[in-house]
Amino acid sequence: MTRSLRILMTGLIDYAGLFPPAKLGMQDAVETYNRSIVGEHEWMLGRFICPVSRLGEFSHAAAALMPGTFASSGYRETTAQRPPWRVSALIDGDLLADIDRIDEFNAHHANPDQGLARVEMIELKVAKVGEIDDALDIIPDDIVPFFEFPVSCAGGGADCRGYVAALAGTGAAAKIRTGGVVGNAFPTCAEVAAFLHACAAASVPFKATAGLHHPVRACHKLTYEPDAQTCTMHGFLNLFIAAALVNAGKLDEARTIDLLQSEDPDEFKFADAALTWRSWGLDTAQIAMAREHFALCFGSCSFDEPLADLGTLGLL
Repeated sequence: MTRSLRILMTGLIDYAGLFPPAKLGMQDAVETYNRSIVGEHEWMLGRFICPVSRLGEFSHAAAALMPGTFASSGYRETTAQRPPWRVSALIDGDLLADIDRIDEFNAHHANPDQGLARVEMIELKVAKVGEIDDALDIIPDDIVPFFEFPVSCAGGGADCRGYVAALAGTGAAAKIRTGGVVGNAFPTCAEVAAFLHACAAASVPFKATAGLHHPVRACHKLTYEPDAQTCTMHGFLNLFIAAALVNAGKLDEARTIDLLQSEDPDEFKFADAALTWRSWGLDTAQIAMAREHFALCFGSCSFDEPLADLGTLGLL
């Protein structure tokens, strides 16, 4: 793998195996995450995504796999030097009550005998701009919140720029839903481009979720069922290269749409010193800057599928 692609992909994929279309049971999901952590491509792996309402179930299923050492045995001695599992928790109840549950989880898993893990991010949906300020008054400073809000203007929907403006300067981040298990869950390339430019203009970092199993935009099945419907899905290389170019001030909105619409893998070139899309390029410092401060990660219910597709393209 070239250095430019490795920088782009490092820590990029948050594991969301509990969610559709994979929708694994908790035990299968934590075992899959653990295999990925100790696997060859662990450097691409980010956080385990878990609803707050299931943190207790997660703790019970995963404790023996987490780094740490039981006081009564040497079972986990070989994992003692690994860092704690990183968790992103989805707020699915009352925010105050969920914050309390997160605090309890973090306190419990600060003890190596319980397995080391920490919720370091939360993800929550808002339907009105004013809900962002209300939530920020509650969320502690040591947890980074990602706010998911509408990006579609169809049917009189809100312009995403108002939400992004409310996040500017707060230390919070945005979250864009880039797909789902139905065709109308996918925003248009124009809507994604508008989101990227709004976030870049306001210096607001973001993550993406759903519909990004594949590197390059193409038509794929929406679920793993044999008779599943198909849909044109966004590619994670399209999205994160577009984001890095926007962050570097190299693309206007029209050209960003062109990049997001590209279905030709040969338009994306990777070398050790730089990557390019058509005639637009980024050196490794620009890629690293975007990944660290702007285009942070995406959630995927599969870790293996993105890797397999990168391999098919000869990139991995």
